[in-house]
Amino acid sequence: MATKGKVDIRSLSADALADHFTEMGEKSYRAKQVYEWLWQKSCISFDEMSNISKELRKKLDENFLINNVKINNSQFSADKTIKNSFVLHDSHLIEGVLIPAPERMTACVSSQVGCSLTCKFCATGYMERKRNLNPDEIYDQVVLIDKQAKENYGIPLTNIVYMGMGEPLLNYSNVLKSVERITAEDGLNMSPKRITVSTAGIAKMIKKLGDDEVKFNLALSLHAANDDKRNTIMPINEQNSLKALAEALKYYFARTKNPVTYEYIVFNDFNDELQDAMELAKFCKHVPCKVNIIEYNPISFANYLNAGEDKIEAFAEYLRSQGVITNIRRSRGKDIDAACGQLAIKEKAKTVSS
Repeated sequence: MATKGKVDIRSLSADALADHFTEMGEKSYRAKQVYEWLWQKSCISFDEMSNISKELRKKLDENFLINNVKINNSQFSADKTIKNSFVLHDSHLIEGVLIPAPERMTACVSSQVGCSLTCKFCATGYMERKRNLNPDEIYDQVVLIDKQAKENYGIPLTNIVYMGMGEPLLNYSNVLKSVERITAEDGLNMSPKRITVSTAGIAKMIKKLGDDEVKFNLALSLHAANDDKRNTIMPINEQNSLKALAEALKYYFARTKNPVTYEYIVFNDFNDELQDAMELAKFCKHVPCKVNIIEYNPISFANYLNAGEDKIEAFAEYLRSQGVITNIRRSRGKDIDAACGQLAIKEKAKTVSS
């Protein structure tokens, strides 16, 4: 919990931190040293800053705080997936997942506490949105999951997806600041091409990504290329129709030249017919893209189920026949609380009942 009167030091830019040091009568280069400790070395205690004098460390402790994220609980799946609930400085819970695969080690991170979009198939959609995450709270998830990857599998993270709790484009500024800290040379120095931001589809913010000429990848959770069906499962589509999204994606691609990934869950008896695949193939013609067909983790709040294996394969084969790059992503962590939001809901319920 924030201490009254103290400044969250990671909320300050390098220049703002230098100004604070000048006001404290300290040399500005000391601010650069502290900034490196915070963002390059992911330091969460002033006492760990070994090239800073004890006197200055004490002064830092008196004036600043580090609101670092902590692991609250971790679940280990038989397929090596690790799902975490993280606790924030104000006691809110969020989620982050380590997803190991033969050729990559991926962190799935959250951008909000809860979500306001009410997608009918998503556990987080049944949670109230409490607040946006700060850039450092997103950064911390990456650091903690990277540590897990190294400790458990001896391999550092290779990829990051903003695909956990929340809608990243409704926390636009903080998400972009977190990406900057993760990719900066004086940060974690990861390539932006290894980062994917996933959105449920907010047309004006997709255009803003184009205006800002972002270097990271964009994924759109599509799940239906038919407005009536998409309205049913994703109410956000009522204000962001497929036509509006197509226009935004064309604008985004014209500005960034980045191809787009469409995420598509093939739900049983909902969007699993040839007609649905035909509609998706048509939508794929708007910009260079690929499709990830995602296996669904059912939740108790909704009645949606995966389509049968034969339907999924036929769906993918049709898309490939139309020249659409298509991958089938198998569900991970089936033996744990794998669906987004499930673990945080369970941990919150424990807290309330205890």
